[in-house]
Amino acid sequence: MSTEEEALHQRLRASVHYTVGRLCQKVGEDHRREFSRHVIAAIAETTFRQCEIFAKDLEAFARHAKRSTVSPEDVKLAARRSTALLKFIQMKSEALNQEQRDLKKNTGKRKS
Repeated sequence: MSTEEEALHQRLRASVHYTVGRLCQKVGEDHRREFSRHVIAAIAETTFRQCEIFAKDLEAFARHAKRSTVSPEDVKLAARRSTALLKFIQMKSEALNQEQRDLKKNTGKRKS
């Protein structure tokens, strides 16, 4: 890994840690709980590693399909291990597809 890639990697890791810290703070306020720094660091590290695994899986799925771009189907395939995540992604995908169909419908009406 080059110095530039390592710096980017560390910035991403720091961003994940910051975001996890903010989420823990918000959840803690909502439920009157506190998260220790060690717990936040462990959650952040787990999250970062899981994202790395997802990214590698998505690249592999696209490469296997002889594509250079990850598709929504690749994301659904990567999420198949988590029923709740898969349902959420499918719901969002369907909503985006419907939104695109609606936009095409509205665009077609204006041209007429």
